[in-house]
Amino acid sequence: MDVSQLKPVVEAIIFASDGPVTPRMLKNYIEEANGVDFEQVIEALNHDYHNSGRAIQIVKVAGGYQMTTRPEFAAWIKKMYMGRTSNRLSRAALETLAIIAFKQPISKAEVAAIRGVNSDGVIKNLLERRLITISGRGEGLGRPLLYSTTPEFLQYFGINDISDLPKPREIEELFGEGKYVDQIIEALSSGDASEDESQEDSHQDANQQSDA
Repeated sequence: MDVSQLKPVVEAIIFASDGPVTPRMLKNYIEEANGVDFEQVIEALNHDYHNSGRAIQIVKVAGGYQMTTRPEFAAWIKKMYMGRTSNRLSRAALETLAIIAFKQPISKAEVAAIRGVNSDGVIKNLLERRLITISGRGEGLGRPLLYSTTPEFLQYFGINDISDLPKPREIEELFGEGKYVDQIIEALSSGDASEDESQEDSHQDANQQSDA
């Protein structure tokens, strides 16, 4: 199959999938596509979408391809989702998630030390949402559990690879200057957190017992 024949097949698979579709998955699904460069197929599809004025595009997310709306239509999409807060992350959750993303693997105690507040409840919520996972144990006293981000984290924020985040040196400078919260949250959330959830989550953090 050539690129023109593959385009509708690849488009259908990505459209029907509930998560990112990797090149390996495409090869498994399309047996006739031996030796095909799927990146070329995706580029051709995006070229078609752009030239026809379509509101969709295919982007790289979490190591695979996913169909999304184009950025210029974000204002209308936000209006459609306005008031639907059940899937949003609170400010406290975004703070904790940002710290884990840039410092992983990291323990609860280290997260709490950076945030200045206990984060047990937030970490539990992030685990339940599969945005972070237990990735091992530390070498310190008591060998604390260590936490890292997951492929679901990449998908949630539309990131293809963890390397797409700011470089370690830039992050170290933000942490050292005490500016990490606002700048990292802005980079990750793009206004995703709601004020009411932030206040509620912060109160829950304050009421949690200290990390052992």
